[in-house]
Amino acid sequence: MSLEAIKTISEVEEKSKQKKAQASAEAKRSISQAEIDGKIAIEQAKNKANDEIRELIRKAEHKKVVCVLDEAHLLEKETIEEFRFLLNYRFDSMSPMALVLVGQTELWNEKLKLKRYAAVRQRIDISCVIPHLDRSETQKYMESHMAYAGCDHDVFSDQAIDEVYKVSSGILRQINRICEKSLMYGAQQSKRIIDGHIVRYVAEHEMLKG
Repeated sequence: MSLEAIKTISEVEEKSKQKKAQASAEAKRSISQAEIDGKIAIEQAKNKANDEIRELIRKAEHKKVVCVLDEAHLLEKETIEEFRFLLNYRFDSMSPMALVLVGQTELWNEKLKLKRYAAVRQRIDISCVIPHLDRSETQKYMESHMAYAGCDHDVFSDQAIDEVYKVSSGILRQINRICEKSLMYGAQQSKRIIDGHIVRYVAEHEMLKG
């Protein structure tokens, strides 16, 4: 191979390295800019929420404003802290808003017991944990929901309620899911009564789908 050919190959390799280095640098700059833009967007969203909540408080006059954070067990410490700081905003030495954290049992049993959540935990005035329902309570819970929906007759048979309780273990969220899916399946099958067979079928074939 001639010296000229070797020189040409070396130049090509060098240019290739330079292009890769340039592309890498540009990618890093793009990532950094995206991170900066993301932080700015988050900060703007926080400021907007802050302004809107304070405006809501101002318009509420002497009424108590309640802020409910659902699925709170999924929130990170920073998010909870942001709301805590917001609630520390005071008018006439009175807290203008109450914060209610709603979540699954791990919110209190696991997350809030961690040391990094101590500041949040210490500011909780009241905590309430809804225990698993027994069979009788499960039936009353289901009946109350059906009545609220405008249903004036029994839709779930006694065997169906037994199965709902068995599958859900009396956990409210699971009761809601199995009942909803059983009603949907029953409607698809043109059934006027949800029996134990339907609930068992749904539990075995539909619950895993989410």
